[in-house]
Amino acid sequence: MSKPLRKKQPIGVWSRKKIKPGERKRVLLKAGESFTGTEVNLPLMVWRGLEDGPVLGITAAVHGDEVNGTGAILKLIQDPPFELKRGSLILVPVINIMGFERHSRYTPDRRDLNRTFPGSEKGSLTGRLARLIMKEIVGRCDYIVDLHTAAVRRTNFPNVRADMSNEDCARLAKAFGAEVIVNNTGPDGSFRREACKAGCPTIILEAGEVLKVESTVQDMTQRGLTHIMTELNMIDVTDKLRPDTSPHQMVVQNSSWVRAGSGGFLTFHVAPGETVEKGQPLATNTSLLGKEHETIISPHHGIVLGITTMPAVSPGDPIVHIALPNTKKQFLSLEKSVEKIEDDALENQVRNHLATSITVVEHSVEEQIEDYPENYTE
Repeated sequence: MSKPLRKKQPIGVWSRKKIKPGERKRVLLKAGESFTGTEVNLPLMVWRGLEDGPVLGITAAVHGDEVNGTGAILKLIQDPPFELKRGSLILVPVINIMGFERHSRYTPDRRDLNRTFPGSEKGSLTGRLARLIMKEIVGRCDYIVDLHTAAVRRTNFPNVRADMSNEDCARLAKAFGAEVIVNNTGPDGSFRREACKAGCPTIILEAGEVLKVESTVQDMTQRGLTHIMTELNMIDVTDKLRPDTSPHQMVVQNSSWVRAGSGGFLTFHVAPGETVEKGQPLATNTSLLGKEHETIISPHHGIVLGITTMPAVSPGDPIVHIALPNTKKQFLSLEKSVEKIEDDALENQVRNHLATSITVVEHSVEEQIEDYPENYTE
C-alpha cells in the first residue's frame, strides 16, 4: 500500500470547530469563489461514535449531476437506521459543489473534477477543489466509499469498482454485497485512484441515472453501506440491520461496450442487470418509419452493467455495457443464480425499476412493409 499523502489529521478538529465523541456537527469548508467573488462552501457532516474506531468517508457527486448518492447520504443524515457505536463518519453529499449548483457534470472552468486529483493549491479552480478534498477529507479518513451514477442518457445496474489487489479495497468491495465487482484501479486523476495512492482505501458504487434520486438505488446503497460499517465493527448487528444480500458475487476483470453500427432508433431486447449470451439480440435499430437497419447482437456472454436510455443513436454510439465473466463456468453459475432470485428480493426490485427507463420487447422477425417510392409526398 502507498504511503499516506500526509500525517492523518484529527477527526475532532476542523479549523476552530471541535467535535467530541458522540456528537454530530455540520461543517462548511471554503471550496472557492463564484465569478462575483462570493465564497462557495462545501457542506459536510461529521458524526463521531462514542468509542474510537475507523473513520469512514461517504462521498457523492464528484460529478455534479450524479445525485443518487447525494440522496442516499441525506437519508443517512436525516433518518439513520443505526446507532454509530465506534469510529466516525464523514458524510459529504456533494463533492463537486460548483458543478452541482449548475446541474453540470463539470466545474465552472469546464474541467472534470474526477480527472484532476490530487490537485494543486495554486492550480486551476478545479485543481484547488481537488486539493482541498485530499487535505480535509482524504487526510482524515481510513476508508472511503464514493457514490456515482451513469453518465447522462445512460443508466447503470449497481456495481462496485475497486482495486482488488489492495486487501482493504477488496474487503470493502466484498462487504458491500453488490452482484458485480469490477476489478480496476480507476482512471488517472480519479478520486479513488489518488485516495488509494495516499493510503486511504477507496471504492466506488456505480448505480442508476444522473439528476435522479431513485428509490431502489437508495435501498441498495444504504444496505451496502450498512454492511461495510458492520464489517468495520462501527455498528452493532441487530435483526433490523441484518438485511438480505445478493446470493452471488462476481468479480470481473473486463467489460465491453457494444456499439451501434448505423444511425437509427432503437428497440431494446435486454435491460440492466440481465444476463446475456453470445449471439443474443440486444436491440433492433430501425429508421423512423420502421425499416430495420440492423439487429445488434451480443459478442459476449455476460451481465448488462449499463445501457443507453436514449433510443436515437448515431453510428458508433455505445448501446449496452456488458461485464465479462472470467470463464464460461463463472457465467453459467451467475446465470443460474440470477434465475433463482426471488421476485421480491431487492436485486430484482432494482432490475425492474431500472428497466422502466427503457422499453424492452422480445426480439422477433420483422413484418415486411412495402417501401414508398422515393418521390412520394403526402
